[in-house]
Amino acid sequence: MRAHNGVVFRLASHLARLLETVEAMGLKTSADAIGLAGATRELLAANELREAQLRVTLSPGSVRGEAAPTTLITAAPLGEHPKAWYEQGITVVISPFKQSSADPACGHKTGCYFPRVLARQNAAERGAEEALWYTLDNRLAEACFSNVFLVLEGAVRTPPLATPVLPGIVRQAVIELCGQLGIPCDPQGNLTVREMLAAQEIFVTNSLSGIRPVAKVELHSVGEGKPGPITKKLMGAYQDLLDRECV
Repeated sequence: MRAHNGVVFRLASHLARLLETVEAMGLKTSADAIGLAGATRELLAANELREAQLRVTLSPGSVRGEAAPTTLITAAPLGEHPKAWYEQGITVVISPFKQSSADPACGHKTGCYFPRVLARQNAAERGAEEALWYTLDNRLAEACFSNVFLVLEGAVRTPPLATPVLPGIVRQAVIELCGQLGIPCDPQGNLTVREMLAAQEIFVTNSLSGIRPVAKVELHSVGEGKPGPITKKLMGAYQDLLDRECV
């Protein structure tokens, strides 16, 4: 989660998503949204953190019940992201792995990160910052740790949640911002390699790095190979949203 001005951006949304995953997994825990929200705020205040990254980790304890469920909340300074990500755009590659609707972890925020870490390591070895995942039937899904958006003929498009993809907090914020800015947005239509290659702009979103423009997909330049006008408009609007909500 991202804290700005000492306030977690859309904390309630993060916790609601977490508890939906708890229910889907049948995870034994005594944690609830009210307690987690209070503890998160106390942690930020105690460490006097204004710009921070936070993580809530819930564990069920042992299978046989010898150990009780645990709740861990950690916080650290956010740190600086490279300016080049936002001013010049990042490079992404196509992940060698596929996303399957049969994987019970897909669409949920869990600790099952091994394939994602492996894919991003592969991307780094190829000189890229992220990797795009496709489904077994070749529909665009998401990036390793981000949601993905395309801009096609002035309209913003992103894979539907049922792909499945993670219901990202910034993903939802971007959809709302498109509505406020009068930018056509379709979060329901399936996307393929054809749409990706035809996109005038591509960007990826997550809570810690915000909105990152994509300049290249492997050797393919996206649009003019630099952040496009709609992406830049949304980047500015998202920063304004952080300032408005995190007070």
